[in-house]
Amino acid sequence: MFDVLIIGAGVSGVSCALILGSAQNKPFAIDKKIAIVAHQKASSLQNAIFNNAYGIPAGKLGSELLEESLEHLTQSYPHIQQIHGEKALSISGEAGNFTITTNKSSIQAKIVVIAIGAGNPFTIEGLESFVMPHQKVAPEKNRIQLKNTDHLVAEGIYAAGVLAGHRSQLSIAAGSGASVATDILTLWNNGNPVQVHDALGK
Repeated sequence: MFDVLIIGAGVSGVSCALILGSAQNKPFAIDKKIAIVAHQKASSLQNAIFNNAYGIPAGKLGSELLEESLEHLTQSYPHIQQIHGEKALSISGEAGNFTITTNKSSIQAKIVVIAIGAGNPFTIEGLESFVMPHQKVAPEKNRIQLKNTDHLVAEGIYAAGVLAGHRSQLSIAAGSGASVATDILTLWNNGNPVQVHDALGK
């Protein structure tokens, strides 16, 4: 049983994982089990090049970022399990006891973060009632989002990035994933607001 399962290893999914991973020494997070389903073949980053993203050198390829970000996660926070070669097909259950069925296995998780982009049709069964037309993408692009309140779709289920209704910009997606992570950390910290910052020693 994972405390959090993140589905999707694009910008918002990995950003969420990095923030959760960085809280590993906090008393309320020290024993939490976290995993990310790193299926990303359909990521819009595969064909992207970045010239306008804060902190990223101009000309950086999205395909490079996909690989580098997971390597960053591996090196910095190896306690976060990366699940490769699997694609989430359905979600069932309730907060604290979800079952995520993939093309290869069944995974149990208390909290699920969905960060798979806004492609239509939505390919994870069990959440059809939350699917709606995307409100910040041109209608002719036929994109979808999940109904949510500040990323929360239903108790224990979060959407991140474009799937949460945000525009398709790397910086926005990264912030969305970080926002979900800090909301989860706040939940673990009995509702006391959490931010996780690293700082140079004084």
